[in-house]
Amino acid sequence: MSVTNAIRVKSPASLNTLTYSQLPDPGQPGPGEIRVRIRASSLNFHDFAVVTGMIPAADGRIPMSDGAGEVVAVGDGVTGFAVGDTALSLFFPEWIDGGPPSSAFRTVPGDGVDGYAREDVVLPTSWFTRIPKGYSAAEAATLTCAGLTAWRALFVDGVTKPGSTVLIQGSGGVSIFALQFAKAAGARVIATSSSGEKLDRLRDLGADELINYKEVAEWGKKALELTGGQGVDTVVEIGGAGTLDQSMQAARVGGHVALIGVLAGFAGPVQTGLLMGKNLRVQGLTVGSRMQQMDMIAGIEANGIKPVISDHFPLTGLADAFRHQAANKHFGKIVVDI
Repeated sequence: MSVTNAIRVKSPASLNTLTYSQLPDPGQPGPGEIRVRIRASSLNFHDFAVVTGMIPAADGRIPMSDGAGEVVAVGDGVTGFAVGDTALSLFFPEWIDGGPPSSAFRTVPGDGVDGYAREDVVLPTSWFTRIPKGYSAAEAATLTCAGLTAWRALFVDGVTKPGSTVLIQGSGGVSIFALQFAKAAGARVIATSSSGEKLDRLRDLGADELINYKEVAEWGKKALELTGGQGVDTVVEIGGAGTLDQSMQAARVGGHVALIGVLAGFAGPVQTGLLMGKNLRVQGLTVGSRMQQMDMIAGIEANGIKPVISDHFPLTGLADAFRHQAANKHFGKIVVDI
């Protein structure tokens, strides 16, 4: 019997119980399906939460929400994909357009269903989009979660345009994509980090102003100073409860705080007086729809944007990749080559 290789999350979930496994070959695609040889995935905090048990998953779940590879077979009635094309996964395969459906999370790859830490999949064509022209599978695999999250924060929920001011936190995948997208739109970017070396690299990518939050604890006030007391239009907030008050301090009256991550805490007190007094819009968001992913790909192609890839690991080294992520040694995206 033909087999394919994968990584499974074994109970109790931890980096030490990630298991390299052989699975039955998925076979040929049926009507409306494609078979994709997965060539790359990339790490997100969501994936880390699954493999470490922060997000409960079924015993034996195949992790990783991001996947890109070549189409090796197509089923009857398939349009939009041909053998030899490269396909890019969707974080929410059932969210096509409009607002997020209440059922969206049930089919998130690597969470509600098996993900892309494997060599071969057979799935409906609607679970994939094309990739940007000129992108490798490794480059494309950085977009599904981090790229689309940044895109939605700035251009779907936000109104980033020439002359806007955007504040990004740190140098992970979402933050760097937000920097690249914002600069392509003609915005001014203020970047924060605890590392002088990483701040220098953010400047090289186009950041206009830099704040070391280890040296400047009240970085929200510093951002206000850098904008002449006006505040920023959008904050790409990846910290959560631990940094939200500073983000609200940095925002302009009527500004937008895109609440994306929880790296600094899942819960905590919020200065509701500041929220009200500034008439702020604090909006939580989780990735985006298929149509938003297609819009992002068009924007990437129009501006020649390429992702910043920090490190590559093999599929067999997935646990080591997550340890590298947890140590915060990366700058940009960590890619798994499959």
